[in-house]
Amino acid sequence: MLTEIDHIAIAVPDLGEGIDYYRETFGATVEHREVVESDGVEEALLRVAESYVQLLTPTRPDSTVAKWLDKKGGPGIHHVGYRVADCAEALDSVKRQGFRVLDEEPRPGSRGTTVAFIHPKDALGTLIELVQE
Repeated sequence: MLTEIDHIAIAVPDLGEGIDYYRETFGATVEHREVVESDGVEEALLRVAESYVQLLTPTRPDSTVAKWLDKKGGPGIHHVGYRVADCAEALDSVKRQGFRVLDEEPRPGSRGTTVAFIHPKDALGTLIELVQE
């Protein structure tokens, strides 16, 4: 079902500082930048081979990333995004197996993708995002 890793998402309090770190330390450049209003975040995608490092920063204090940063006390890995051929089919499979999900139906993601999240309590403590390009 999982075809490859789409991205590793790192929550950061300051997107510019995160971008600077990856540029100065690894020579990485931003390939895509977008505000996702529905999630209350701004993201920067830095390509690593066929995947991305996704830096996320909250755009409003009630976003899940803002709450996550407050709880954790600083930056860190927020979730792992896996590419799937069909997000709806993958999500249905997870639900049929009795696992909790955060999205009952796939929804629009950044870059024109379709996404759905699996609850971390049913995914070995890791928030998982299913990503269909």
